[in-house]
Amino acid sequence: MKHILLATAIAATLLASCGNKTCKCGCANCKCSCAACTGANDDSTKTLEAGKDYKIADRTIIDISKYTQDKDGFITLFDGKTLTGWRGYGMDATPKNWNVEDGAMHLKGSGNGEAQAEDGGDIIFAHKFKDFELQFEYKISKGGNSGVFYLAQEVTVNENGKDVYIPIWQSASEYQILDNANHPDAQLGVDGNRQAASLYDMIPAKPQNAKPYGQWNTAKIMVYQGTVVHAQNGKNVVEYHLWTPKWTEMLQNSKFKEGGEFPVAFPLLNNMGGDNHEGYIGFQDHGNDVWYRNVRIKELK
Repeated sequence: MKHILLATAIAATLLASCGNKTCKCGCANCKCSCAACTGANDDSTKTLEAGKDYKIADRTIIDISKYTQDKDGFITLFDGKTLTGWRGYGMDATPKNWNVEDGAMHLKGSGNGEAQAEDGGDIIFAHKFKDFELQFEYKISKGGNSGVFYLAQEVTVNENGKDVYIPIWQSASEYQILDNANHPDAQLGVDGNRQAASLYDMIPAKPQNAKPYGQWNTAKIMVYQGTVVHAQNGKNVVEYHLWTPKWTEMLQNSKFKEGGEFPVAFPLLNNMGGDNHEGYIGFQDHGNDVWYRNVRIKELK
């Protein structure tokens, strides 16, 4: 993959005309479900063709202007001592199964396969980021599975008169975290697109350079005006472009396709980050032990 200088070399997001509205997908004959194309109101409540409403939750976010930047412009999201700034997805507090261990953020897995523990769950940093470079290190357990979400939203649907949070992965891209040698997901999907550092279920990480379970990997996610890059152990391994016809095509060829098993996922992912193209950073509880450390982020402007 060619080297990418995001801050200087990325073109503006593709826009195209869609009747009297602006189509953020860039499609000529628009049939998508993004906010611009559906003419959705600004009340954060969207209606799907299937008749199921979803709502973007309005939650308190952290003012990161109070966070100290280092000489390179990064702020620390996890200081190795506390989980300040983090909370559970759809929760007010951090799940008890997330703790700090030897300077790392540690999820104590449920021990029941993919099932989350009663005191577990995905966690997010309580601030929405738009264009950024996220750096972190991760270590996965034997046979383990996790993921890093970005541009995520907290989304609810109405079930029997009650607002219920849908899984975070239905609104966000996922940087896959996996023990490639021992987890069956490594052999599923297409061409390794469920292996470590891949854009989960859509683009395989190439080269595939993840270290074995129990060893630390360095990782990077860069988002700038719709262009996204995944890096692992010093190599750029994935590049793609949000809000383009190609992005919509990839979604349609994945498990998130329109009219598929997850009807809310397609419109959310097709217009990922919502109208402001911003969202949360999240770490996944997939039932297995995982560790994260040296988590820091730089906003790209």
